[in-house]
Amino acid sequence: MALAGLMLAATSGAYAADLPRKAPMVQPVAPIQMYNWTGFYAGVNLGGGWTNTSSGSINSDLSGVIGGGQIGYNWQTGPILLGIEGDFQGSSQRSSGSATIGGLTYNGESKIPWFATVRGRLGYVTGPWLIYATGGAAWINYQLDITAPGGSVSDHTTKSGWTVGGGVEWMFMPNWSAKLEYLYLDTDTTTATLFGANFDARAKQNIVRAGLNYHF
Repeated sequence: MALAGLMLAATSGAYAADLPRKAPMVQPVAPIQMYNWTGFYAGVNLGGGWTNTSSGSINSDLSGVIGGGQIGYNWQTGPILLGIEGDFQGSSQRSSGSATIGGLTYNGESKIPWFATVRGRLGYVTGPWLIYATGGAAWINYQLDITAPGGSVSDHTTKSGWTVGGGVEWMFMPNWSAKLEYLYLDTDTTTATLFGANFDARAKQNIVRAGLNYHF
């Protein structure tokens, strides 16, 4: 009996050793999200602008709300991004002032109804973030009106110039990004002459704006 019991125990142990064992559960690895900035994009922006100008002895620093749209193309190679962007902005920037010259009181009003830029972009990509510098050509519709008793003069022309700046952009969804940007714009001089008094103005504009882009 004892021998039979030992043989039965040995047989049971060997059978148990042959039973399949359940493999340990492996936790799935979350996929790494890839951010691809290459391609066309378009969007809208809103911000503010302030411009330091002078018209003869009339101080005419402008400030107001700006808003518009942009369209561009990015090309990414590794962490480096090259791109081109164009934008068109409407502007409420305006100011007025007065000065007395040679016994006459002159009143001046300055406005910037719109401006546009075409810029290159050079940036560094780290995950969903893009840090970039930008610069290129600018066109500003600067309007200067001078009045005095018995006459008035105006210069309403679009001036060409240049712009430089930088910003940061965040791709918060696969096709959507938000940006914060600063631009400095400088243009040619605007000149108006009334009753022998010369009024020269040159718009040196600062722009801060936030934008939203859709990437195609």
